[in-house]
Amino acid sequence: MALHLIKLCVGADSIQDLQDWVAERALNAIAAGLEPHSIHTTRMAPKRMQELLDDGSLYWVIKGQVMARQKLLDIRTVTGGDGIQRCQLVLGPEVIETAPQPKRPFQGWRYLKSEEAPRDLGKLGEDVAALPEDLRRELAELGLL
Repeated sequence: MALHLIKLCVGADSIQDLQDWVAERALNAIAAGLEPHSIHTTRMAPKRMQELLDDGSLYWVIKGQVMARQKLLDIRTVTGGDGIQRCQLVLGPEVIETAPQPKRPFQGWRYLKSEEAPRDLGKLGEDVAALPEDLRRELAELGLL
């Protein structure tokens, strides 16, 4: 069973904001001759790296709900120019929408067990995936999705 991370997506108001940010990063990487993945830097490194890299993802909380995920490709520890050690989460270029799941605010990242992770939106059926994001969010808040 894969282990995942969950983190607040600060600055994004919608899945589209996250997708735009990821696409911009991918284009910049391709222009620089690099792989089209994005890197998210955090202060603390997870201790359970092997479990996370065994098909784990980073789940994003947008405006109080888990809304999307990105595949974890690698986890690196780096030391910045200021001498402080940080962790880089290397993420796949695809933002996968998930079934909305309410989540209270928290700091940093947390581990997320596979059985607690929301399902991918595509696995819920085309009807649910076709609903506008705002409606999916509201249905999740009411416990109907």
